[in-house]
Amino acid sequence: MNDAAPAAAAQPAAATPLAYPPTERLPVVDTQFGMQVADPYRWLEDDVRVNPKVKQWVADENSVTDAYLSTLPGRAAFTKRMTELFSYERFGIPRKKGGNYFYSRNTGLQNQNVLYVRDGLNGTPRMLIDPNTWSADGATALAEWSPSEDGKHLLYSIQEGGTDWRVVKVLDVASGKVLPDEVRWVKFANLDWAKDGSGFFYSRFPEPKADQQFQSLNEKQAVYFHKLGTPQAQDRLVFAQPDRPKLSNVVEVSEDGKWLIVTSSEGTDERYEITLIDLARPNVQPRRFVTGLENAWSYVGNVGDTFYWVTNKGAPRLKVVATDINRPVAEARDVVPEDAATLEGASLVGGRLILSYLTDAKTEVRSFSLDGKRVGTVALPGIGSAAGFSGDADDPETFFAFSSYNYPTTIYRYDVASGRATPWAQPKVAFDPADFTVEQRFYPSKDGTRIPLFLVYRKGLDLATPRPTLLYGYGGFNASMTPGFSATNLAWIEQGGVYAVANLRGGGEYGKAWHDAGRLANKQNVFDDFIAAAEYLIDRKITSNKQLAIYGRSNGGLLIGAVVNQRPDLFAAALPAVGVMDMLRFDRWTAGRYWVDDYGYPAKEADFRTLRAYSPYHNIRSGVTYPAVLATTADTDDRVVPGHSFKYAAALQAADTGSAPKLIRIETRAGHGSGKPTEKIIEEYADMWAFIAAHTGMNVTAAPGR
Repeated sequence: MNDAAPAAAAQPAAATPLAYPPTERLPVVDTQFGMQVADPYRWLEDDVRVNPKVKQWVADENSVTDAYLSTLPGRAAFTKRMTELFSYERFGIPRKKGGNYFYSRNTGLQNQNVLYVRDGLNGTPRMLIDPNTWSADGATALAEWSPSEDGKHLLYSIQEGGTDWRVVKVLDVASGKVLPDEVRWVKFANLDWAKDGSGFFYSRFPEPKADQQFQSLNEKQAVYFHKLGTPQAQDRLVFAQPDRPKLSNVVEVSEDGKWLIVTSSEGTDERYEITLIDLARPNVQPRRFVTGLENAWSYVGNVGDTFYWVTNKGAPRLKVVATDINRPVAEARDVVPEDAATLEGASLVGGRLILSYLTDAKTEVRSFSLDGKRVGTVALPGIGSAAGFSGDADDPETFFAFSSYNYPTTIYRYDVASGRATPWAQPKVAFDPADFTVEQRFYPSKDGTRIPLFLVYRKGLDLATPRPTLLYGYGGFNASMTPGFSATNLAWIEQGGVYAVANLRGGGEYGKAWHDAGRLANKQNVFDDFIAAAEYLIDRKITSNKQLAIYGRSNGGLLIGAVVNQRPDLFAAALPAVGVMDMLRFDRWTAGRYWVDDYGYPAKEADFRTLRAYSPYHNIRSGVTYPAVLATTADTDDRVVPGHSFKYAAALQAADTGSAPKLIRIETRAGHGSGKPTEKIIEEYADMWAFIAAHTGMNVTAAPGR
């Protein structure tokens, strides 16, 4: 480390408890399965846009938190360095339609990515959409977008203040003019054009009541067709299942444009039904192709009547099968059988199947002929994650993105015919990736299960000396935690900190069995895996319980809340972000009902008892010393409603858990994370890193390691 720059001394935990705003406790007690469950802060579940009392509570909590964070000496240094690290040109994966190449670009510190188009691969870039002009605070984002088959029109959606709701619009590509078409009440949907460009298919929910649009349950999703030049009121209902209101119905158009494929699911589990609609014969009844909500079925592509799918039927780590859509799905034949590695993604490009596998949470990409013969492997730059590979069945050109913990996202063009990958957009960054080490280790969990653990640190750092360490985890919903670049994480690592990621059960790293081992009645395995990671880091002298901070978001926020309750002695600081903290009421709001596949049903006794045993809000242990805690959320998050974090923070502040601060940072005009402006991201992470630096003994310097 360069000691020439003055160090910002770490701030120890407060000697006396902070004075928190008073929070009213109400005598709310439910009796569930013979057990009394107190919920004194239920009033904090109300939407800040509806209840002024909750809005005032948010302002009071933020006032205390802001005052504390302003005293942390590392805050300015982290803000400055993150700003420098974010300041590099970034590109998204191009999509080719009608000879036009559409892609996103950010010059570095723009709050939102800007959409561009090129006429031909090497054509002159032309800006199509700049969402940075849409709002003064940068919180209105360009979300999903899709060019028509001929590249003449662009379908795009607008995300306002981080909400999951979308407003869908259409742009004329040649003129840049926004057409009058507008579609609302779209959420958790795919947008796909009819191949002739006459309009597009989408899924929407019924319009909610005005005061419930950000909290009411999402049910009765239906598929519609919007014809260009007409109002939404005239959109044609294509598919609905009113007798099964909990089903989500997501739509896509087949490669040849002849079929509409509707994928239906009830929760977050990969258990789908597939319905096929013949677009050439709109009066023919939809055909139930896969029924029963038993297995994963994902459309890859088709050549004539031969459709290719990824499924986990009889293959927990997934495989590729082919079906003749004129025959029953039971006659599906294996094309690429299940492998020891977990199949993560598949596409049909240039007459080849491009399959992405996870091998110990690292990406490997293989190509196959359509009869399943192995053709080759896509060469990647190293240990990391690759994504993309979309395209057309008869076009050998595709693109993919590669990144790792020390390797910023780089876009590659891949020629399927030659097997050659060449850089298309390579960032120039304010650091040398060679200055950082990425390694993978394995450690035993409580029951002996072998768990992968990534470690990232400055090259040459002595790991035999305990030092401030940030441990991240998720462990749920079949989501795999794979290597990826983060400017915010690098700012921590540059200061001499270690960044660790544990690949917990409940994720998708090793297929269905790995996921099943960390959900429902097995959820405690996730917490045990994370606790074992902390113990491993401490036992190996990489860190100590006075230097270890932990962090997780969403389901990972639940993880942090649970392990802090169970093993507060292991951690110096904790960052539960946008967490699911009330496990007895999570299914009552917006998307919460989907999560019963991972968590269970609070209304079922066996599930209730499992949930009650680890619910963060209900298991805070007064009289036990806790680490410093900074919970984070957004007042308008409509995915995991902020009432979860509000109630958790109020209960934590009311309990006797020692003098270390128990704070909540509440962002305004932000949601669950997507669409957040760059400026707000830097502010949030500078606050979080300064907080954990102060409680792990990190001396934050103005010019770390330089």
